[in-house]
Amino acid sequence: MNRRSPMVLVRVALLAAAAACAASPHAAPMGADDARHLLARTGFGPTESEIRAFAPLSRNDAVERLLADVQSTPMTPPPAWASETGPLRPVPAATATPDERKVFLREQVRRGLELRAWWIEEMLVTPSPLTERMTLFWHNHFVSGQQKVRVARLMYAQNAAFRENAVGSFATLLHVASKDPAMLVYLDGVQNRKGAPNENFAREVMELFTLGVGRYDERDVKEAARAFTGWSIERETGGFVFRPRLHDDGVKTVLGRTGAFDGDAVLDVILARPETAEFVVGKLWKEFVSATPDPSEVSRIAQAFRASRYDVKVALRELLRTPAFWAPAQRGTLVKSPVDVVVGTLRQLELTPPDARAFALVAAGMGQNLFAPPNVRGWPGGDAWINSNTLLARKDYLDRVARQDGAPPPPAPAAMQTAGAPSGAAAAAARVVDRGLRSVRFDAAAWLAQRDGATRDARIDAARRLLLPIAPTRTLQDDADARATVYALLLDPAYQLK
Repeated sequence: MNRRSPMVLVRVALLAAAAACAASPHAAPMGADDARHLLARTGFGPTESEIRAFAPLSRNDAVERLLADVQSTPMTPPPAWASETGPLRPVPAATATPDERKVFLREQVRRGLELRAWWIEEMLVTPSPLTERMTLFWHNHFVSGQQKVRVARLMYAQNAAFRENAVGSFATLLHVASKDPAMLVYLDGVQNRKGAPNENFAREVMELFTLGVGRYDERDVKEAARAFTGWSIERETGGFVFRPRLHDDGVKTVLGRTGAFDGDAVLDVILARPETAEFVVGKLWKEFVSATPDPSEVSRIAQAFRASRYDVKVALRELLRTPAFWAPAQRGTLVKSPVDVVVGTLRQLELTPPDARAFALVAAGMGQNLFAPPNVRGWPGGDAWINSNTLLARKDYLDRVARQDGAPPPPAPAAMQTAGAPSGAAAAAARVVDRGLRSVRFDAAAWLAQRDGATRDARIDAARRLLLPIAPTRTLQDDADARATVYALLLDPAYQLK
C-alpha cells in the first residue's frame, strides 16, 4: 500500500481548500457589483465608499460584517420632547374645550413632522443602514399610526423599541410590541376588559404579526382577546400598566392549548407554532430577496429561525446567503420604496440637507408617510408603490434634486391631511418642501469627476454602476454634459429598482 508523507498530505489538503475557495462565490472576493447589490437591499442607496469597503470581502464575510455592525441606539439626537414623561395630554381629553383640542392637535402634528425629519436624518447618517432598514421593516410589520395614536412621543418610543430589537429576538420584540403604548391605543387594547373583550389586537397579532390568514379560527381570537384583558397604559406617564381588576383570569383555549392564560402566555403559545417562523421569514424574503418566496427555502430558513429561539440575525444570515439572493435574475426586481428613493438619492449624490422635514414630506407625497401607514396592514409595497401620481412625484423630486433649474415643487403631500393635520397644513407643507429642495445644491460636474475612472467614459460607467442595479433602459447621449448624464441616469426606469 502506498503511503504519503504527512507533508504531502498537508499540501494536498491546502490545495484542495484553495480550490474550494476559488470555486465558491461565497468565499472569494465578491467585487463591486455584488457589494452594491447587498448594500442596496439592506440599506438605502449605497455610496461609492461603502461599496469599495465591501467589495474585497467574500459574500459570507460581508454578511457577517453587516450583522456585526448593527446598532440599538440612533446616532441622531431625538427631539427634546421625546423624553417627556408627564401626562399624555396637558388637559384631559374628556374635559378639553374645542380650542384646547385644536391646540393639542396642532402641537402633535408639528411634533410628528419633527419626528419624521429626525428619522430621515438618522437614515442618512447611520453607520448601520441595516439597523434602520430593519426598524422600518418592523414599523410596517407591527403597524401603528399617528393618525389614531395622536401623541408623537408614543410613536417615538415605539420606534426606539423597534430599533433596540431590530436584529435581536423576534420573540422578545413580539412581547415588547404587544405591550407598546402606541400599539395599545392603535388596536384598542386600552378598551379590552373583562366581560367586554375587544378582539382587534388578538385578531391582528395572529393574522398580521405571527401566523397569517387561515392558521387560526374565530374561537382562537375570542379566547386570546380574553387573555389580553387588563393591558393598558398609564395616562399620567404614557407607560404600560397591567390592571388586574380588568383582567379575565379564567381558563382559555387558544390554538389547541388550554390554561388560565394571560397575554404573555398566549404570545408564547403563538411562538411555539412553526407557522409563526414561516410567516415572518416569508415577509423577510419579500423585503430582501424577491416578491415571490421559495417555499422550500422559506421552510428551511424558518426551521433554523425557530431553532434559534427566533434570533433575527439567524434568519437574515440564511436569507442573505441563499443562491436566490445573489442570482443575477433577482437584480433590479424590487421596486424602491419612497424612503429608498428620497434617502438613497441624497446618500448617493452626497447631499446633506439642512432641514430634513422637506424630505420626509416628499416621501409622504410619494405614498410613504412615516409613522402614518395607511391602515393596520401597512404599506403593501412592491409594484403598489408605483402609480401615475406617485411616479410623477418621484420624477418631480429627482428633477428638482438633479437639475436645480427652478422647476415647480412636487405636489403637496395629501398624507398630511390623513394624519390629522389642520386646514392649511398642505400649503405650509408645500412651502417647506420647496425651501428644503432649494437648500441642497447638486454639482453634477464635480460629482461625476469624483467617480473612479481615468476617462470620461469610465467615470460615466462608474456612475451608472453606482446608481443603477441593472443596465439602463435608455441610451445615454455621447455628447451630453455632466448634468444631463446624471439626470438621465436618475430618470431611467432602472433607477426605481433595487
